[in-house]
Amino acid sequence: MTASHRPALVDGLQPIAGRYDLILCDVWGVLHNGVKAYAPASEALVRFREGGGRVVLVSNAPRPGSAVGTQLDGFGVPRRAYDAIVTSGDLTRLAIEARIDQVVHHIGPPRDMPIYHGLEVRFGPIEEADYVVCSGFDNDERETVEDYRERLEAMRARDLPMVCANPDLVVERGRAIIPCAGTIALAYEEMGGRVFYAGKPHAPIYERAVAVGSELRGEPVRKERVLAIGDAIRTDIAGAAGFGIDSLLVARGIHAEELGAHRGPLISQHVQDWVDLQPVKPKAITDALSWAA
Repeated sequence: MTASHRPALVDGLQPIAGRYDLILCDVWGVLHNGVKAYAPASEALVRFREGGGRVVLVSNAPRPGSAVGTQLDGFGVPRRAYDAIVTSGDLTRLAIEARIDQVVHHIGPPRDMPIYHGLEVRFGPIEEADYVVCSGFDNDERETVEDYRERLEAMRARDLPMVCANPDLVVERGRAIIPCAGTIALAYEEMGGRVFYAGKPHAPIYERAVAVGSELRGEPVRKERVLAIGDAIRTDIAGAAGFGIDSLLVARGIHAEELGAHRGPLISQHVQDWVDLQPVKPKAITDALSWAA
């Protein structure tokens, strides 16, 4: 790696904010941890918007953006911290609408059912389904992929395509690491199954988010003026790299233990050693999202 590829360690968003017109910000792990909101993160986005920037929250939540907004209200994330929300649930819903005449088999908890609200969907067992929507584990605190192996084998036997409504492998809930739908989808893909991933790191969700941001600004936003913020190399950073935009990695997220974020201030060489092992590199890294240290 050359020196020019070394991510900058920045004390908050302020040092780099002026380079960007639009922020695509991850939600879980950046604005909250599934239990409580991170007030400094919201304040950073408020300050960015006060300076004329626009913020679109981009989440792999397997629910519509409106439902995520309601959830953020409950966590205490203020509406003034963002302009719009685009979720993998939104793109999943579009995929369902495109298959509205087909029978769907759903894998996931009841809390994810809003992706179907208002649609005349026909649900059925694997034996009758034309495709599968996977939004997560029925019980993500106790189950593993092995609990779904028999269902995945039955799906594979019928060559059913899967729409993965949340490509995340894991998320942080408080101090616990919880598996997501992406874990099930990856297992199905490794069995030879066909999977459409509705969210990050795949391009469609970025295309939609930038289109929304451009509409908010009243003019197209150039990619060099877009910053993605997130806490996951596999989704947030890889997705930004693949789409051709800069990224800011929040260390105090799912990679916190690897980066030593919970042990004190980030150590530059330790962080660089870790970054060197990653398949994609962020433009910059910060401990936790804030405006300034």
